[in-house]
Amino acid sequence: MQQEPAADTPHLRVLRARGYTVLEFRGEIDLVAATEIGPRLDEVTTGPAPRVVIDLTRIEFFDCSGLRLLYRARARVLDHGGQLHLVCSHPLTLRVLRVTGLHRVLPPVTTLDAALGLPEAASGTL
Repeated sequence: MQQEPAADTPHLRVLRARGYTVLEFRGEIDLVAATEIGPRLDEVTTGPAPRVVIDLTRIEFFDCSGLRLLYRARARVLDHGGQLHLVCSHPLTLRVLRVTGLHRVLPPVTTLDAALGLPEAASGTL
């Protein structure tokens, strides 16, 4: 995996792997973090056919601001004909994804390797 320079913030690390841009969310994903992550998320979901993985394995807290980021990423990627995969293994965050129904349109996998190996049909493109 190759890290993109100057992309790190306290709540986000951006990597390139196997043709995907990986957005690794970190720490507490709340309104403050969403404000920090939003512009970078918009940057990587612009352009033709973006290939993006959002990795939630390093988060400690995830509220509705984080959900908005996921919905926003999904909408932007689909609007541009791309692929989006989600990595999440934390039981409470998985519960939030199930309760909100997001798990149906953006099915999470438990590891980054699994997300990077998924075919296009599994990318939440209903």
